[in-house]
Amino acid sequence: MSHHKTLLEKINNKEAVIGVVGLGYVGLPLAVEKAKAGFKVIGFDVQAARVEEVNMGINYIGDVVDEDLKDMVKAGKLEATTDYQRIQEVDAVAICVPTPLDIYQQPDTSYVESSAKEIAKYAHEGMLVVLESTTYPGTTEEIVKPALEEKGLITGETVFVAYSPERVDPGNKQFKTKNTPKVVGGITGNCTEVAAALYRNVLEGDVFEVSSPAIAEMEKIFENTFRHINIALANEMAILCDRMGIDVWEVIDAAKTKPYGFMAFYPGPGLGGHCIPIDPFYLTWKAREYNYHTRLIELAGEINNSMPEFVVNRAMHLLNEDGKALRGSKVTLLGVAYKKDIDDVRESPVLKIIELLDAQGADYKVVDPYVKSFKSCNTRVETVELTKELLNESDLVLVTTDHSDFDYEMIARESKSIFDTRNAMKDVPKPNKYDKL
Repeated sequence: MSHHKTLLEKINNKEAVIGVVGLGYVGLPLAVEKAKAGFKVIGFDVQAARVEEVNMGINYIGDVVDEDLKDMVKAGKLEATTDYQRIQEVDAVAICVPTPLDIYQQPDTSYVESSAKEIAKYAHEGMLVVLESTTYPGTTEEIVKPALEEKGLITGETVFVAYSPERVDPGNKQFKTKNTPKVVGGITGNCTEVAAALYRNVLEGDVFEVSSPAIAEMEKIFENTFRHINIALANEMAILCDRMGIDVWEVIDAAKTKPYGFMAFYPGPGLGGHCIPIDPFYLTWKAREYNYHTRLIELAGEINNSMPEFVVNRAMHLLNEDGKALRGSKVTLLGVAYKKDIDDVRESPVLKIIELLDAQGADYKVVDPYVKSFKSCNTRVETVELTKELLNESDLVLVTTDHSDFDYEMIARESKSIFDTRNAMKDVPKPNKYDKL
C-alpha cells in the first residue's frame, strides 16, 4: 500500500499519532481538540515551563477549557515535550509558531525555519507536515518543503506537506477551534487529501480545499487585511466625526440598518493582537518582490497606528478643559488587553498609550481583571483593583478595553471625567463629564 493510502487509513481509524509544534494561543487549543477527537497527541515547545504546565494539566490559554486539558492529560491522550527527537513517533505534525515582524517591519520567519529544520531531522516516510502559522504566500513551498526534501523525502509520495491557516479569535464565545471552518491547501493533491482528512476527523467546521498552499496563505492574509483596512476606515471616520461634532457610533448604528452592502466595523484606540496589526505587512513585504506597492494597506496602517496618539491628545484636551495639564494628572486606564474579556496584551494599542502618557509625565494606573502585570517601557507594571477610591481620585478615567467585568454604572457614578474609547458605556447613565471616541 502507498504511503498516501496508509496514512489516510491511520487518520480515519484514529490510529495516527499527531504532533503540534508550538503550544501557544493556536497550538494548545488545536492539540486539545485533536486529543478530544481520539488521537494520541504530542505537543512540542521550546519553553520548558509551558511543557511542564501541560503535563500537569494546568491550562494557561483562555480558549481552552481547564477540564478538557486535565482530562486529556489524565487519559494519556495528550503530553508535551521539549525533545524534538520524538517527532519520530508522530504521523502528522502541525507547526503553530509565531510569525512576528522585525524592527524593520519585515517578516521574521525564524520560528518557522527552525521548526521545519527540527522536524526534518527526525521526519520519516509516510508523514504529514502542516504549517498553520500566518505568513506570506510561498512560505510553505520555500521553507517547509525544501527542509524535508533535503532529507531525501519526496513531496506527495513519501512526505505530505500542506498549509492550513489558523483562525483563532481569542475570546470569541461562538466560534472556537472546534467549529471554525478550515481552509487547506497541499503542495500536491495527495497532500491536500491527507491534510483535509485529518481536520475532518478533528473539527466540526467545514474543511474547504484549495489548489495550493499559496492560495491558503494568501486567503489568511486577505482575511486580516480586510479587517485592517475597514477598521482604519472606522478610525478615520471617528477622527472626522470628532471634528464635526458628530457621534460616529450613532452613524455606524444607523448605517448597519441597511441589510446589504454594509458591514459594521468600529473605531478604537488602535489595533492589537498577533494578527491584524502584523499580517497585512507580510503581504506588503512580499509585494515588493513583484515590484508592487500596497498603498492601501500601508495607509490603513498609518491611520491605525496613529490612534494611540489621537487618544492621548484627546485626553490632554479634556484635562485642559478642567484647567489641568496631563503632566502630574492622575489618569486611570481601564483595560490593557487588546480586546475585551481576554488576557492577551500582544501588540495592544494600550501599551503605546501608556508609553505616551509616561513620556508626558502623567501619573497613571492600570486596571485589568484579566491581566495581573505586563511589560511597558522595559519595566514591569502591576495592575490595580478597581475601587471607588481610585475613581474618585482620578482626574481622568480612560476606558481602553471594554471588559464585561467592569462595573460601568459605578465607573460613571464615581468618576470626575471619563473618556470612553470603546463606547463601552452606551447603556449606562452618563456622568456630567463624559466623552467618547
